[in-house]
Amino acid sequence: MLTDAACRKAKPSPDGKERKLPDTLGLYLAIKPIAYKVWRFKYRFASKEKKLVIGPYPDVSLSEARAERDKARELLRNGVDPSVDRKQRKVVALAEALDTFELLARAWHRSRLKSLEPRYAKDVLSRLEKNVFPDLGSLPIKQITPPMVLAVLRKVEGRDANEMAHRIRGHMSDVFVWAISSGLAEQDPAGTVRKAMMPSHGRQRPALLEIEPARELLHKIISPDSVYWATRLSSMLLALTAARPGVVRLAERGEFENLDGPAPLWRIPAAKMKLTRERKGDATFEFLIPLAPQAVEVVKAAMMASRSTTLLFPGVVKLTKPISDSTMSKLYREYGYTGQHVPHGWRSTFSTIVNRIAAEQGRQDDREIIDLMLAHVPEGVEPIYNRYLYMPRRRELALEWADMVTKGLPPAASLIPA
Repeated sequence: MLTDAACRKAKPSPDGKERKLPDTLGLYLAIKPIAYKVWRFKYRFASKEKKLVIGPYPDVSLSEARAERDKARELLRNGVDPSVDRKQRKVVALAEALDTFELLARAWHRSRLKSLEPRYAKDVLSRLEKNVFPDLGSLPIKQITPPMVLAVLRKVEGRDANEMAHRIRGHMSDVFVWAISSGLAEQDPAGTVRKAMMPSHGRQRPALLEIEPARELLHKIISPDSVYWATRLSSMLLALTAARPGVVRLAERGEFENLDGPAPLWRIPAAKMKLTRERKGDATFEFLIPLAPQAVEVVKAAMMASRSTTLLFPGVVKLTKPISDSTMSKLYREYGYTGQHVPHGWRSTFSTIVNRIAAEQGRQDDREIIDLMLAHVPEGVEPIYNRYLYMPRRRELALEWADMVTKGLPPAASLIPA
């Protein structure tokens, strides 16, 4: 039998090979050439010789090593492989270290990063951090009940944000399901409470639905010289094209074609459109917007003013970054349009007014064309065909809308610095 003194004084083998000092019942101290000492237990299981690493010496003393050996021998008597038992206990320890909702949610989020768009992934984590982690983040996931989840969601509903509450519930449910599949949870309380929530009617964005107030709004926000030129011109292009604000904000010089010709276009890459991840990578899903002369003037003015070689609307501080996604929204609020109109509302403004005129004039076929102008792709329509579908009529409607919305407004060129 070994003694502690013998273990302490033991030196590596002079031949550079591992040295073994046997104790009893399969326990031995292995001494590496680099003078590293480690306890091992040699045993047989299912007719195979195996070794269990107990731990380094002197961190694990001789008496502690013998105690661990005895535990392993007891497992063997019960038909359990000590090495397998060690691995299982490590899994349990990991689970215990990751048993809070916040830690599991962050682990789930990391596992999804490659499959989510970066901006959406950031939004998902931000929603959890702001709305869920403060109340449930520190709780073991197995202790979270449906009433607890519902209480969190009721707070979100209390802000009159029912749609956001449903989105947050979906994120929470994804975390619970992921934890269940990983053996770290047993139920999905977020899935249970779905029908107990306030109904969601979609994301309602306030918008002015009459042409006079809409034109007055546009005039107010583009007229002040104190407003940054890129904000003024991007607001005009947004109103003229009814494109999504994010697409306008990220517009690049190379996306605009034939500006001096009879059929100017804005060719928006699929990667910038609101599409599935798979379609974003498919060039056939790019979107074409026919530009009215007023929109062409805005684009040309922006190209003259922009000092960026790529971006149409660069930010104030860095030319390599576009204006922020809150720039236009802040401007609308500053001019008193909170709850009345937001940048995204121009899509509703355009759709409502142009559809109303089409109905009054008996042009029922325009409804489908207006949907196409808003990038609402109908099921069954091939993207390569849809890009050019009804293009002559879309160009006519774009001109009619531009004439209405820019009536009485200053020319775009006057909105850029001298």
